[in-house]
Amino acid sequence: MSDTVDENKKPEESPHEPPRGADFLKELMDKLGGIPLGAIRLDGSPAQSQRPEPPPKPAVDPLELVKKFSFRPREIRDYLDRYVIGQNEAKKVLATAVCDHYNHVRRCLEDPEVAKKDYAKANVLMIGPTGVGKTYLMRCIARLIGVPFVKADATKFSETGYVGYDVEDIVRDLVKAADGDSKLAQFGIVYIDEVDKLASSVGDGHKDVSGRGVQVNLLKLLEDSDVRLVAQNDMMGQMQAMMSFQRSGEQPPSAMSTKFILFIVSGAFGKLDSLIKRRIGSSVIGFGAPQVSDESNGEEENSALLKHVQTSDLVQYGFEPEFVGRFPVRVILDELGVPELEKILTTAENGVWEQYVETMAGYDIQLTADHDALCRIAEEAVKEKTGARGLLTVLEHLFRDFKFELPGTGIRELKLTSGMLENPQKALAALLEANHEEADRLSYAEVSAFAERFLAQTGFRLEFSHEASLKLVSQAKACGKTVRGYCESQFKDFEYGLKLIAKSHPERTSFQLKEDDVENPQQTLTRWIKESYENG
Repeated sequence: MSDTVDENKKPEESPHEPPRGADFLKELMDKLGGIPLGAIRLDGSPAQSQRPEPPPKPAVDPLELVKKFSFRPREIRDYLDRYVIGQNEAKKVLATAVCDHYNHVRRCLEDPEVAKKDYAKANVLMIGPTGVGKTYLMRCIARLIGVPFVKADATKFSETGYVGYDVEDIVRDLVKAADGDSKLAQFGIVYIDEVDKLASSVGDGHKDVSGRGVQVNLLKLLEDSDVRLVAQNDMMGQMQAMMSFQRSGEQPPSAMSTKFILFIVSGAFGKLDSLIKRRIGSSVIGFGAPQVSDESNGEEENSALLKHVQTSDLVQYGFEPEFVGRFPVRVILDELGVPELEKILTTAENGVWEQYVETMAGYDIQLTADHDALCRIAEEAVKEKTGARGLLTVLEHLFRDFKFELPGTGIRELKLTSGMLENPQKALAALLEANHEEADRLSYAEVSAFAERFLAQTGFRLEFSHEASLKLVSQAKACGKTVRGYCESQFKDFEYGLKLIAKSHPERTSFQLKEDDVENPQQTLTRWIKESYENG
């Protein structure tokens, strides 16, 4: 037998040796059936310490709330009454429009044949001044129904081709509000505020071409249009879609229909009342020709005029007829007066006054108020002419110094009276003077608290005599600072200086300070360091 060896013949692989070459990892993964490498040992056997995978969570239908929609208009109205004061007509119109829309959506999900029929959506146009609850109404409705809700300002939209916010981006924002679930997002609510800014002309002869272009682009969304879920210039969105496809193996939806999205727009429409008055004449609706001198009566007249708005008025205001026609449901919101603002303070859930009560509670101060004081606040808020936002303006101005001065003084109760509204500064000074003993006691305690923090941070103990604590408190008052802030400033170099002393005297970790020592802490520290080197 010949002993020649065939050089072209590969040596036989040992059955105990793993295959060599670039395909080793691929072959190994094929044998393991896709088990992650962390779950195996080097010999290929499963790791014993591998934890079992948790059982899969039961699938939850995101459309369950929409499929079981059973609210009646009166029930939605009653829910809104808890949070929004007044605006009874607006609540009635919005509750009916929302019920009509989602009852139709529910029937379409139950019977596909219903979805094939033509249906004109009840998109809503709300007209009213700022601060009367337009946005809050829609947020409450969306929260009650449980559908995704997104709000945008019409002022940030621009015509396609210009730099700005594309109208289709608001549909993509709706998908984000639904945690990426496009199936649920297609039944959401889109709310666009400041829509009156899109008017191409407002009766003054000036034209806004971009506003008209945005109206035309919105027309595509208001009825039934397919919107790309990832914009062409959104590189990050495209990469995320690709990674999602690699993880799940399923192609994510590329577009979403706007057929079942409820669109609601709103605006103040500042000059619309003059157009209506010019069309019908003020005498037709019961007002005399002479101008009213009382300011509140003038606001009531404007609100009454807006209730007679017609499509022709909105077209003359600067809207395209096709755009206005997509909003068959129109509701006028009333100006808020003193009674409504007072009820917002006293009865509305999650109202402004409740917010301030919780804010003061964060400082361990119980805030209360008598009825006369709340009436005065409502009267002052009306003068701001910003609706319910005027309440926040008045309260912020009133409590600004109280929130700054009272925390840390030991005051636990604050009752707002009508007399305090006359001169808040005087009331605050009297309150602090009546409680100065408790405030001084807490200030003395702050000196000890500073010493404890200094010990925890540096390892050195500062022991202040009673006279030294009194001196620090009086110095802090003279500077208009808190005891904590004053001590942090005066003793900021002590950590470094005491470390120098510890090099010569490592056994010394406690330092006593008397009244003369805190008169000038920097001079005291310099003396200690000098003495430590001399004695060392």
